[in-house]
Amino acid sequence: MNNFSYTKIKELSDASVLLKDHKGNKAIAGGTNIVDLMKYFVVEANTLVDLNGISGMDALTETETGSVLLGALMTNAATAYHPVIEEKYPLLSRTILAGASGQIRNMATNGGNLLQKTRCYYFYDPHVPCNKREPGSGCPAVKGYNRIHAILGHSQDCIAVFPSDMCVALAALNATVHVKSAEGKRQIDFEDFHRLPGNSPEIDNNLKEGEIITAIELPNEDFSQNYSYLKLRDRSSYAFALVSVATAFKIENNRITEARIALGGVAHKPWRSHEAEEYLKGKSPDREHFAQAAEIILADAKGFKHNRFKIKLARKAIIRNCMMALEPDSQRPGAKPSL
Repeated sequence: MNNFSYTKIKELSDASVLLKDHKGNKAIAGGTNIVDLMKYFVVEANTLVDLNGISGMDALTETETGSVLLGALMTNAATAYHPVIEEKYPLLSRTILAGASGQIRNMATNGGNLLQKTRCYYFYDPHVPCNKREPGSGCPAVKGYNRIHAILGHSQDCIAVFPSDMCVALAALNATVHVKSAEGKRQIDFEDFHRLPGNSPEIDNNLKEGEIITAIELPNEDFSQNYSYLKLRDRSSYAFALVSVATAFKIENNRITEARIALGGVAHKPWRSHEAEEYLKGKSPDREHFAQAAEIILADAKGFKHNRFKIKLARKAIIRNCMMALEPDSQRPGAKPSL
């Protein structure tokens, strides 16, 4: 770890200036990702700008329109167990609790979750090339050991995946990211927040210099009856997803009136197919239609030497999770789903 300075900020405008005008400075909140990156010499910081002194960003608030604002400094644990989230957005609660460990969820913040870096082996090893770490140096994962890597949206410059569980649910729920800088405020649709790698994989998201996430807004939509999150991984706890699926339906008279399906562990950002979701509208909620939706979602999937299994795995995961969404209580410990 390099030597660095530390400062705790009380005003968001001060933090914005420190981060915009001094490129070597980095923001820290929970620190569960950036501290690791610094220990591995993947990221260096001249100054760590601690955001935890900024008031008003660590709570959940309900708006007059019925939407919910999650403060960027609110912890993952506080979010998952908040009664409003458990009641109105149980998909998000289940998804958060599938990630990391209890200790990490107690520290990790909502804003930081959106900004975490890939867990690609090559990105974490400063002794090998990596276009995300050193643009133009190459992507050894393309021809190397790529078991955990992307099957959708990748490029020859990068086949890394985005590791967040929480963000998969936020994508499915059509969240909006609120950001602020010295230049003012703006909102970013969650779908547009993260980027695919293209030829600039070092740019993870569409934040501008000096912009800081202040809140995540969840729209006033009821997906509390039919939802599910399925995370397939190498071990049952504290492991990143090989494939994950967040599913939410609105169903009336045995017909799907609204469908949301988002995938994690398969791309550089949470992956959604609006075409597949439109296909499901008006259809009966059954395995045959879910299988066709899976085919639409994975139509352009392309694997590499060690991760081609992910395509078949994702297909089965989509179908299974859609069926699970029809019986949310089947996900409780000890329950036996009738799938």
